[in-house]
Amino acid sequence: MSRVPLKSAREIETMRRAGALVAETFRILDPFVKPGVTLAELDRIAEEHIRKAGAVPAYLGYGPRNNPFPGTICASVNEVICHGIPDGRELKEGDIIGVDIGVLLGGMYGDACHTYTVGTVSPEVQGLVDAARDSLNAGLEVVRPNARVGDIGHAIQSLAEGRGYGVVREYTGHGIGKRLHEEPTIYPTGARYTGLKLQPGMVFTIEPMVNLGRPETRLLADGWTVITEDKQPSAQFEHTLVVTPRGHEILTL
Repeated sequence: MSRVPLKSAREIETMRRAGALVAETFRILDPFVKPGVTLAELDRIAEEHIRKAGAVPAYLGYGPRNNPFPGTICASVNEVICHGIPDGRELKEGDIIGVDIGVLLGGMYGDACHTYTVGTVSPEVQGLVDAARDSLNAGLEVVRPNARVGDIGHAIQSLAEGRGYGVVREYTGHGIGKRLHEEPTIYPTGARYTGLKLQPGMVFTIEPMVNLGRPETRLLADGWTVITEDKQPSAQFEHTLVVTPRGHEILTL
């Protein structure tokens, strides 16, 4: 028997609403992501919109009691891979920022990440951002009943490494539903035809983190911020999706 909880039609409908709110929050933030804005300002805008919609920011206060995450969004700039804290740092021309948003609405979670370019970025950095987005899409394309988790990882890894980028191993996609993190684990690397077989009703995230340089990571002293070991930029994209009888549906599009 699978340990992965399958979602009911009612739960999936609630997760559609949560996912739609996540997507809407990215659209609200879009015009504000420009040189001179602070990460804290973006965080405030996101929190106000989420709460106005009757939802709760999923990340605010998440984690251990002695070190809960202090923001509504994860704001990961340049060499920050994930879990960047939205502080007083100002964005500048040529930066990239991965914004990760999670919400709890009607008892169910939605979760997604988008990497924004700030003004004009270098061709090298634009190539990285494109590869991260394309890696997510490659992973999504293989999701259907009876496909396997290893197929997703293989698709992501093949595309990103085929273009010469490093794929982060330590941080993965995950099941999601009544809890922010559930089974299954969705690895961004893998071999085809291996791992858990996908079934209709499974809901999970795919979230490749792709580095311009090496794949190695380092956790900073704040206990949250993860950076590239070689200080090269990193980009991430993420969607929440449900496996359907004929393929999949993206809930955070």
